Amino acid sequence: MLKELYRETREQMQKALEALDHHLASTRSGRANPALLSNVKIDYYGSMMPLNQLGTVSSPDARTLVVQAWDPQALKLIEKAIRESDLNLNPNNQGDSLFIPVPPLTEDRRKDLVKSVKHFAEEAKVAIRNARRDALDKVKKWEKDKKISEDDLKRAEAEIQKITDELSHKVDEHLHKKEQEILGN
Repeated sequence: MLKELYRETREQMQKALEALDHHLASTRSGRANPALLSNVKIDYYGSMMPLNQLGTVSSPDARTLVVQAWDPQALKLIEKAIRESDLNLNPNNQGDSLFIPVPPLTEDRRKDLVKSVKHFAEEAKVAIRNARRDALDKVKKWEKDKKISEDDLKRAEAEIQKITDELSHKVDEHLHKKEQEILGN
């Protein structure tokens, strides 16, 4: 019963870490990264579609992204969606593909991005703490209902805290790595 609770709690916390990783991957750093365009949605024949369903994004070098659409008609729509996004990118249409130069970040933009990734990390930590609270509430209820002993309760609280600390530490590691990437250190 407790092992199942630990597994469920770890899975919930892991989902928060995965969501953080998704946000961090789509946050611009100094380098051109195909994940940068992962949140761009294109109005394609009346439905909003993610870019990866309309073409491929690659990064031939550190300062350029290349988008190749599977449907040549979609290229103009993709170009428009990228221009209108909050990424401040200006794609060049080369007929069969888009070349997107990724300019170096300004110091102010770097600071804004660091604030943004710290916000995402804090959201992940809140989700982890919520999972911890839910798990602790369950074991306290089990102890109250005499399903587990008081010693089991103490051990469960310690194990849940250990899992929480481990995943919070991973959030901090991911945040620090992304900050270093953004700041160019």
